[in-house]
Amino acid sequence: MYHISEIAKLLEITPHTLRYYEKEKIIFPVRNENGERMYDEMHLTWLKFVMKLKQTQMPIAKIREYAELVRQGENTTQARIKLLEDHRSSIQNQIKNLLSTEKMLDNKIVGYKDYIKSHKGFPTKSPN
Repeated sequence: MYHISEIAKLLEITPHTLRYYEKEKIIFPVRNENGERMYDEMHLTWLKFVMKLKQTQMPIAKIREYAELVRQGENTTQARIKLLEDHRSSIQNQIKNLLSTEKMLDNKIVGYKDYIKSHKGFPTKSPN
């Protein structure tokens, strides 16, 4: 079992973030006899998944919805699949947009480097 500061350190987040996830009904830590939040390996695994969802721009409301579906049990499997498939589609669009932006940036960088070479490293007027 981990105290809030220990699990926060393991996940490289703040205890405040953990309390926020609890407030949002995304995680439910157990309490010890002193009322302190305690987390086990299942919490750790769940939080790692939640953090991946967050890193991929899933809104907190959708993460909360997914967490609620998980709590409701196996009868929500189809709804969970749908929610995750929708999010996967969103991630695929993000990847497509990032790759397109990366290509545009690569072209811009090459243009600048070519301009500098053609002006012997001392540009008098920069290209757009």
